[in-house]
Amino acid sequence: MCMKCLYHHPSGLTLIELLVSMTILSILAAGILPLSQMTYKRTRELELRQNLRVIRKAIDQYKQLVDEKKIEVEASSSGYPETLEILVRGVEVESGPIPVKMKFLRRIPGDPMVEDGEWGLRSYSDDYQSEIWGGQDVYDVYSKSDRQALDGSNYKDW
Repeated sequence: MCMKCLYHHPSGLTLIELLVSMTILSILAAGILPLSQMTYKRTRELELRQNLRVIRKAIDQYKQLVDEKKIEVEASSSGYPETLEILVRGVEVESGPIPVKMKFLRRIPGDPMVEDGEWGLRSYSDDYQSEIWGGQDVYDVYSKSDRQALDGSNYKDW
């Protein structure tokens, strides 16, 4: 090849081409970051809704068996479990001549919105927005997070 041919057909990139490419990549990266953060937050919100649903369903199943007199409780009891751990350990359920041990949860799912994963608890006699657990029973659970959801509601109100 002659020197003239190499001069007219450069094999590298110019500085301007490099700057344009880097600018386009920066704009795309700046748009992807907020989108990925929103996707992460939405995934955690879905997990929170699912975990609340699972725990509340287990509490309701326990209460239903108490109301049907299949689980024995004290007469002064509200009929709700004393702790969430009871739902995992299980209770003796009257089912014919032989009592059967029934478990309502395999494990207590954690709160994905707080680092320690601990739930806020409310007893049957607590106010519906109380953040202090009375300790008598577990009527409801809520997230201890003080942050807002994508829809503007507070996680603790779910």
